[in-house]
This record gives sequence, C-alpha cells and structure tokens, in this order.
Amino acid sequence: MAVLRSLAAVRAAPGLWWRAARASLGLQGRCLGRGYSVDAAQGFSSSVQSPPTFGFLLDIDGVLVRGHRVIPAALEAFRRLVNAHGQLRVPVVFVTNAGNILQHSKAQELSALLGFKVEPDQVILSHSPMKLFSQYHNKRMLVSGQGPVVENARVLGFENVVTVDELRMAFPVLDMVDLQRRPKTTPLLRNDFPAIEGVLLLGEPVRWETSLQLIMDVLLSNGNPGTGLATAPYPHLPVLASNMDLLWMAEAKMPRFGHGTFLLCLETIYQKLTGKELKYEGLMGKPSVLTYQYAEDLIQQQAERRGWAAPIQKLYAVGDNPMSDVYGANLFHKYLQMAKHGGAEEWGASGLWKQRPSATQSCASILVCTGVYNPKGPEPTRPTQEAEAAPFHGHRDFSFSPGLMEASHIVNDVNEAVQLVFHKEGWAL
Repeated sequence: MAVLRSLAAVRAAPGLWWRAARASLGLQGRCLGRGYSVDAAQGFSSSVQSPPTFGFLLDIDGVLVRGHRVIPAALEAFRRLVNAHGQLRVPVVFVTNAGNILQHSKAQELSALLGFKVEPDQVILSHSPMKLFSQYHNKRMLVSGQGPVVENARVLGFENVVTVDELRMAFPVLDMVDLQRRPKTTPLLRNDFPAIEGVLLLGEPVRWETSLQLIMDVLLSNGNPGTGLATAPYPHLPVLASNMDLLWMAEAKMPRFGHGTFLLCLETIYQKLTGKELKYEGLMGKPSVLTYQYAEDLIQQQAERRGWAAPIQKLYAVGDNPMSDVYGANLFHKYLQMAKHGGAEEWGASGLWKQRPSATQSCASILVCTGVYNPKGPEPTRPTQEAEAAPFHGHRDFSFSPGLMEASHIVNDVNEAVQLVFHKEGWAL
C-alpha cells in the first residue's frame, strides 16, 4: 500500500495524534457533560423537512452496542432517524469491522436490538468489498477466521475454499504447538491435496498458533504445505485481508485484541523468517477507502429505492475508534476532494474501484465517547525527548498522519451525533 503511505506521509512528533483525535472543529475536542444540549451549544434552528441530501455511516461496536448490550443512546438516536411508519428518514448504512457473522444474521441482530427492520444490504461487514475481487473467486483459497467462514466466503463469490481446520486434518504434522493435538503416530504424507492459490483472512481465528503456523506453511511452500522449498517464493501467493482493528471495545473495561493484532503477528513472523514484507492484494474494512466507496454506493442505492430524487451529497461517519473510524472517514473525504480535481486516479494502485461519477462531496467524521475513545483516560504526550513515544495503533500500510486523526466533531454518543447532524442540515428533531 505504497500509495496510502505517500498520501499519509506527513509526520509529527509522537503524542500529537492523540491530541488531534481529541480535537474537534465544533465541540472543542472533548466530550461535554450530561447536561450538554446540541440545541443550546450549536444555536441551529429547525426548518421544514425536505428530501435528504445526506446520509449516515454508523459503526456498530462501541457506537450502537457494547458486546451484546445495546447502548441506550442508540435507541434514542433511532427514534429520531425512523419515522412513524417504521422507515428511515435518511439513508443509513451500518459499517462494521466485524466479519465473523453472516450479513443477514447481523441485520437480524441489529433489528432486534434497535427495534426496526434492518435490511442485509444496509450492513457492510469488514470483508464485504471482497465481492469486487472477482479475479480470485475461482481460485483455491485458504480461509482463516471463525464462525461461518465458508458461507461468508461463498457469499463473497469465492467458489473453492479450504479452511484452516481442513488443512490441519489433511496435514496433521503441521500443527504441533498443542501437545494434546499432536498425532500419536506419523501419518503418511499426502500427494493428492490440490495446491492452494491464495489466502483469505476474514477475521481473528480462535487458535492463533494453528492459523499462524498453517498460513505461513502455505505462503512459504507456494501453496503446497506438505512439501518444503529451499527458498521461499517471492512475491508470495495473493493475500486478501479484512478488519485491521488492533483493538475493539466489548463489555470489558479495556479494549480487546482485534484482527489487526493477528495481522501484526503474521506480518512480523513473515518478516522475521524471510527478511521480506508480507504484501496484501487488498486490505478491506475501515479505514480503507475501498470500504467507504462501497458504503457510498449502497447509500446512493438506498436513496434511489426510496424515491429520494436529490442526490446524497454529504456523508456523516459516526464511530468510536480514532484510528479506524475517524482516520477512515477523513481519508475518504481527502479522496473525494482529490477526485473533484481529477487527482484520484493515482489511488488506483491500492485496489480502489475504477473512478466513476459520484454526487458525494464530503465525508465528515464524528467521534463518540461510548467505546474505544475515552476522553477521561490518560492522554499520551511527549513533553521531553526522553519520554516514550505515543503508540500508533493503525495498520502498517496506513502511515501516521495527524490531520487524518482529527475528528470533525466529538460528542458524547450517537444520539448527540444525530442531533448535531440534523441541526447542521436544518432538519427537525
């Protein structure tokens, strides 16, 4: 992802990114108290409701739910977003970096939690844009993750997949960390197992040691893990990955490891063993621009189905993670601005859709305080050169850029985010 690195090449002293993430253009960079009123703070006035020219991209974990519990503010937000007939007043797409669930199952889960019908095509999982990588759909792919990985791969268009467990059963001597799972006798080597032609990383697996070992075996053997090669092939087999979140927020007080942590392990092991960098044919999920392009297209389709003639010109992305949600929305906004001036074609190398006409003019980032981002937590700073540098939690291929970490607005929760947007757009609450 050299293009993304060059686009985000602006560097700053370590520690600034956290303060940038806490900055806000409208709310002075911190969550306000419980008594905060958008009406009083912003001073907007309501007007007669008109057809929407804006839409929402809503994160799920840390914005609408915490684990399996709905956040109360989400229910309040959807009382504003849904009309008396149970229909959305504006187009809404749910953009999550989760991927260990089927799209229609996630829609059913959201419907039960939020109290209105969520359609499957309103839900974007981290791997949903893999549908666009049709050149790999007929390849024999090793798939890693948990949950319905085979069903998800087939929904995405991949016709011939092998799971990590199936590979382990075919070559039991490859999985040696767990003493209880080691074969008691030495099995015969197989020579009838078709070569694997690529790797799909759909989400964090359960047994990391097994997945890391077998994925490395596939990459180092050029898809023939029962054999050994004197020299690891490079370039290696194509790798498609989704969900780069290092951390995510559930019921625990501190964030949990995400798939980004698993990718970090895989990249580090590959680098250590080969001396070369693991390459991706595609990286999907926030903050990838490809994911936002995909979401933009679904927003426009949703508006067309509802008969809203006015084009959707503004997107508001609401999330709880400065690295994935804020960074991604701002990166997409930057892409949109470049596209206006004909400069977006240089992004083609990073796997984006072919440039096409778009009515979308902007994408504003709104950071909420109900998930990963905690305004009351310690603020990493670097007062002297001897102090430790603040950690950058983004993926290796998305270089640190303080401007992309700055949220357009910071509010307490998703309900305040909806109120803020409605006031900005002159809509009645």
